[in-house]
Amino acid sequence: MQIVFLNTFEKLEESGLSSQAQLSICEQEGIWSVMWTDDEAKEPDGPAVWFEGSSWEEMMTAFRHGVAVQMGKGFIPLIDGLLDDRQAAPGKSSLIAMLQCYGEINANSELFDLLREWRRSRAIADKKSAYLIATNRMLWMISAFVPHQLDELAQIPGWGESKQAAFGEEVVGITRTFEQTAVFPLEWVADSLDQKVYTQWLYKQKENKFKMQMDRQNEKHLLLRGIAEGKTLDQMQAELELPRRDLMERIEKLETEGYDIEPLIERELEHVPQSEQQLVWEALLSEGDRYLKPVLFKVYGEDTVKGKPVDLLYDRLRLIRLRYRRIKEEAI
Repeated sequence: MQIVFLNTFEKLEESGLSSQAQLSICEQEGIWSVMWTDDEAKEPDGPAVWFEGSSWEEMMTAFRHGVAVQMGKGFIPLIDGLLDDRQAAPGKSSLIAMLQCYGEINANSELFDLLREWRRSRAIADKKSAYLIATNRMLWMISAFVPHQLDELAQIPGWGESKQAAFGEEVVGITRTFEQTAVFPLEWVADSLDQKVYTQWLYKQKENKFKMQMDRQNEKHLLLRGIAEGKTLDQMQAELELPRRDLMERIEKLETEGYDIEPLIERELEHVPQSEQQLVWEALLSEGDRYLKPVLFKVYGEDTVKGKPVDLLYDRLRLIRLRYRRIKEEAI
């Protein structure tokens, strides 16, 4: 086994003593390994293996996720720069991160719950996803800083002009029922945050980011295995516990990455009459393949769609569109 990377980490304990750890990347016959050894990893347990496999991309994701976890615990690498943007650069971007950190740590739970209930009601009324109204991070900051005026609300990162115009009065109508303890503008946050707490929060954001990437990579493996094993969309949706729309988006991404999705398409469309599939194909030719709603109405009729399972019809259209796009690309 060849060691291609080795770094030493140190952590200062409360006792004043320091503990050490080593992180290594090894390669043997195309198989990558990422291993972490610290003072607690004694024989016979040996080092903790963060990753073992042939994918460089997955190995690097596991490497960065593990580094973020350990640096969040206080381990400092002898060779720095293992994480991209590990420290936020001075200026506007770092202040935004500090405001986000402060908001999560100092959120008013009662106000946050009221804002979340308001968001839920607006999402239902506007027929939008709740996160499009406002993210949890925005609501945490609003509940922590308690803006009473519209110009104060506008200082919350991410709360832009469109949200201000659509929801500003409603939000300050809620926040004005709570005492305002913060002072606007919010530049004072940079000096009030405990640097150690803020640094740990930054590492946690990195940890979450790389964990999400690892989850996506695992989903990809499960999808590819499911397709190879002849599983249906329903079976894969149950296994991955994904909303149907998200599942279809993952499958479309596999197609764009060059994976063979045709076996799945054939299975899902085997009970769909060829005449219906031909109508969809012709509609894609005439209406274009960017938006499926015109294709849906063209094939099934705007009136008849109302009495049919629209989600099922959209699944069919998306699968046929995958085949359509592949054949069109091959013909170029």
